[in-house]
Amino acid sequence: MKIKLSLLLLFCFVVNSHAQQAPDRQFIRVEAQALVLTHVRVIDGTGAAALEDQTLVISGGKIQSIEASRTAKAPANAQVLDLNGYTVLPGLVGMHDHMFFPMGGSPPMYSNMGSSFPRLYLALGVTTIRTTGSVAPYTDLEIKRLIDSGRMIGPKMHVTAPYLEGAGAFTPVMHQLTGPDDARRMVNYWADAGATSFKAYMNITRDELRAVVEEAHKRGLKVTGHLCSIGYREAAEIGIDNLEHGLLPDSEFVPDKKADQCPPGSAVSDSLRQLDLQSPAAREMIRALVTKNVAVTSTLPVFEAAGAPLTQSGIGAASALLNPRMLNVMSTDARVRYLQARARVSSEANYVALLRKAMDFERAFVQAGGLLMAGLDPTGNGGIVAGFGDLREVELLVEAGFTPLEAIRIASFNGAKFLGEEARIGSLAVGKQADLMVVKGNPAANINDIEKVEIVFKDGVGYDSEKLIQSVQGLVGVR
Repeated sequence: MKIKLSLLLLFCFVVNSHAQQAPDRQFIRVEAQALVLTHVRVIDGTGAAALEDQTLVISGGKIQSIEASRTAKAPANAQVLDLNGYTVLPGLVGMHDHMFFPMGGSPPMYSNMGSSFPRLYLALGVTTIRTTGSVAPYTDLEIKRLIDSGRMIGPKMHVTAPYLEGAGAFTPVMHQLTGPDDARRMVNYWADAGATSFKAYMNITRDELRAVVEEAHKRGLKVTGHLCSIGYREAAEIGIDNLEHGLLPDSEFVPDKKADQCPPGSAVSDSLRQLDLQSPAAREMIRALVTKNVAVTSTLPVFEAAGAPLTQSGIGAASALLNPRMLNVMSTDARVRYLQARARVSSEANYVALLRKAMDFERAFVQAGGLLMAGLDPTGNGGIVAGFGDLREVELLVEAGFTPLEAIRIASFNGAKFLGEEARIGSLAVGKQADLMVVKGNPAANINDIEKVEIVFKDGVGYDSEKLIQSVQGLVGVR
């Protein structure tokens, strides 16, 4: 019996090892030494006007040329795709794209979606992500290595270390720092392990944040934060590089705020409801962020799902919050938990006014010269799913007042710029990696067309969006 069991385990090991050598090729729709995308509209991601009837030539994983179809010439033996009626735009760079998902419970728990999320991000046009906080860092690092080596399908990954949280964490999946020395130890340990960025969390102290920033900057790495104990201007003075979730976590406008303490209850949101963005205090906060080169990450979908009542269009659009394609990739448990949470959302909460103010802040920040980036944050009440939320974020940026072309730039080129990758990814240009998506329609005229993703290219290999989505039906909330 022991011999048979050993042989069975050996057989399973051999089969699994073989299966991990390369991703399943059934998901690859287009792969050729030379590829031509012809008669296609091009949105290049820089904010420039869309170009009609263009031809892109791709080979060696890179864009070799972009020119008008009437004069373009296809290389010999190239595979040609006629994409009349379609638009090509850069793959999104998701700057708040976790690999985990809420699992419910009290206190709340989270679990990595290492099977479903990589496929969903890529399927829906997100070709690069920053994880922006990890609850299973070794898993994230190993998934990145598998993707980089071609043994797993997924986006390019920039892995953020475990949360740098102070005393008072609301979930046991976070380590609570014991002081500045512990903060320094965490930064150096996870930088040595392969993490390339760090995220300070809600209860971190100023001394702990200062230690994090000093150690990270010594190594040429950046620090972002979802803060509460520290206001935005304080964080900017300390040297933080990035702030998450736009305006909504900023506690500096709470009357009589105590140093190093996150105000209780609804104090932060109440103070922001009263805040006049044209006031000297608000304008000084924005000026401080821009002067100190602090980027801001917009994550509007997680707030929309949490509190916006259902409407037929605009914020809280039923088509987004109850998207059947998104609900179908959830497990039964995850779907029920989310729908129950949605049923508890009150139309009397005046939440949309607060979300509108957050949108107005993001527009004011950009007008002042700030670098705004985009992500989805698949946490909250469980209604934000990898990929689907990234596309919704672009739509909500347009709802906030940005043009479709500006919104696409925020969700692609700006993230690449922050990561120092703008010479390789984030926009469509000759010599850049062929990381792009093909969508039916014209997102420059109707931003909702961005949801009609059919093919996603990463390094010149085209993946079938629908097949990837179908392969993870019912898995979000499980693995």
